[in-house]
Amino acid sequence: MKYGLTLAPSGLDPHLNASAELGIPLSSVYDTLVFRDPDSGDVIPGLAESWKVSPDGLIYSFQLRSDVHFHDGTAFDADAVRENIAYVTDPDNHSQKAASLLGPLAEVSVLGPYQVAFQLSEPYAPLLDSLSQVYLGMASPSALRQWGPAEYQFHQVGTGPYKFIEYIPNEHIVLERNEDYNWGPSIYTHRQATIDRIEFRFFENEATRSIALESGQVDVIGEVPFREAERLASSSRFVLVPVPIPGQPMQFFLNTKRAPTDDPLVRQALTLAVNRPGIVETLFGSTSPPAFGPLSAALFEPLLPETHPEYDPAQASQLLEQAGWIDLDGDGIREKNGQDLKLVLVTPTWGANPEAAQLIDVSWEILGANVEVVTAPAFGPLKELQASGEYHAIGLNFFGTDPDLLRPSFTSDGYYNWSQIDDPELDQRLTAAANETNDTAARTALYQSTIERINTSYLVLPVRDYINLVVARSDLTGLRFSLQGWFPFLIDLEFSS
Repeated sequence: MKYGLTLAPSGLDPHLNASAELGIPLSSVYDTLVFRDPDSGDVIPGLAESWKVSPDGLIYSFQLRSDVHFHDGTAFDADAVRENIAYVTDPDNHSQKAASLLGPLAEVSVLGPYQVAFQLSEPYAPLLDSLSQVYLGMASPSALRQWGPAEYQFHQVGTGPYKFIEYIPNEHIVLERNEDYNWGPSIYTHRQATIDRIEFRFFENEATRSIALESGQVDVIGEVPFREAERLASSSRFVLVPVPIPGQPMQFFLNTKRAPTDDPLVRQALTLAVNRPGIVETLFGSTSPPAFGPLSAALFEPLLPETHPEYDPAQASQLLEQAGWIDLDGDGIREKNGQDLKLVLVTPTWGANPEAAQLIDVSWEILGANVEVVTAPAFGPLKELQASGEYHAIGLNFFGTDPDLLRPSFTSDGYYNWSQIDDPELDQRLTAAANETNDTAARTALYQSTIERINTSYLVLPVRDYINLVVARSDLTGLRFSLQGWFPFLIDLEFSS
């Protein structure tokens, strides 16, 4: 079978690299201590048969399966868990995501051959969700020691239903069925994979994806442009599977530390001036919903407020006038204290962000702003532009299945606080929500009030909730995805003919 990937990650080791794309193949190479049911959202057993959390939320004790071995024959046990966590948290390995998922982890203790405890310095509600993610998938400690952080990405060894065979950067990834696999979680329909070999190839140019499907270069691929996806789905040869992606929407952070977006009235005006449903309809047709908050409705709808900022260009104009921005000379550009209303909008290249930025540019220019759109060709340049502070709006989003995803973006010391907000109330609420391990209702209420404050402070301009348009051959059955949305259960795939 041939599976199309839409991004060539800069690194493929999930323990050290952060791309969501790497999880498409590798979530079937690795098992995790726990899994999350894609239907209920419940945390269910994986390599850990059971677990207990201490009343103070500081100790998570896991009873591990005793019948599991890695693809290289190494036994899975408590020492393997300890070595995996040591590999991730070693500062010399520069983990981009996995280490941060562990939050305030202080120590991993081996209590017995198949018993391990995670000791935290403070309660951390997202821990179980973190342990369900591919970035903390269990790797063979023998392979980690043999290859080290520089070479392990080419020699990955897990316990999952597929074995890692080969990775040629920018060309392909090859997996083969693990014939010994018999310890899969209950969310898998099959106990063993039926497809012997899967080859993943890269199609970064979205214009090539439908061509790859129709020519037989791939049997399934995601992120197909909506018009092409709908066209392909009209044929009996293909089926369209829209997959909602939980986490942050396509969004642009508004810089609270640089004039004029340091003024809440200006941020509100810029938000109300953008026709988000219109942008989504133009770029994605009816396949995606517009976003109205800092989390997507997929999985997080109960946390989102019932009311949200709507498109209202007349009110936007009034707000700018209230803030002192008026077109005095009739040239179409508003001025204040002799200065034109100038805005710098920075966009990444992925996920139709540049196209959305151009439409936002039009809305803001109609409002009376002089807008410069700057495109960052990769995450590194995007981060450099952000670090300079020379922007008024900048695009960035992350995907995830726990609302703690908000904390790095909206706490004053958050690594991705690109709105540069310094709000003690947000800091307190987001920290309290991360620490709340006993009362689900209280945690939900904290996030509801936090999102309401983010919205009413106009810290981000949310645009679109992500829907991954996956198109597959119609005779490929069993195409299901994890709660994270991006990752297929490869073990359940089979061809009907």
